[in-house]
Amino acid sequence: MQPDFTRIGKRLFSEHLVGGNFGNMSVRIDEGYFITKTGSYLDADPEQIVLMPLNGRVTPGASSEWRVHTAVYNTSEHKAIVHAHPPYAVALSLLTDSEIITIDSEGKLLAPTIQVVDGPCGSEKLADVVAEGLSSTNIVIAKGHGTFAAGRDLDQAYLYTSLAEHCCKVLYLTKTYR
Repeated sequence: MQPDFTRIGKRLFSEHLVGGNFGNMSVRIDEGYFITKTGSYLDADPEQIVLMPLNGRVTPGASSEWRVHTAVYNTSEHKAIVHAHPPYAVALSLLTDSEIITIDSEGKLLAPTIQVVDGPCGSEKLADVVAEGLSSTNIVIAKGHGTFAAGRDLDQAYLYTSLAEHCCKVLYLTKTYR
């Protein structure tokens, strides 16, 4: 499981879906979930992963978004979460209050609408609205903050992260062209 963190982290960096030490990832297991450490680079070695219980106790060093991950795992069947800061998705989230309607073929097929949620970074409010959104879909965008994608594994969560950025970039480019 741990090599997936590094592999997916490298893909996120190479596609410019995260920058610096922004973002985090987690994978659900029976005892809780593994999550990247706060301030860690997502393409870092497996020592940058900590085990978090689902009971709300905070493991020292866990990502500041641990509340979101806990809330999603406690309210859905998702097994992995990727939180990234894709620039086009972040930019378009600042221009709407509720959802982004995709126009490209991949978006229409996999995520015809992407809900935009709002709440302070790392807060219980953000955890609640992201968990509610991800209870019925695989991707939401936190207004001005980034994407939260979930799925059966890190690969699927990564796919939805990449999809959201692609869809938002297409929307941006078509609006610019006109």
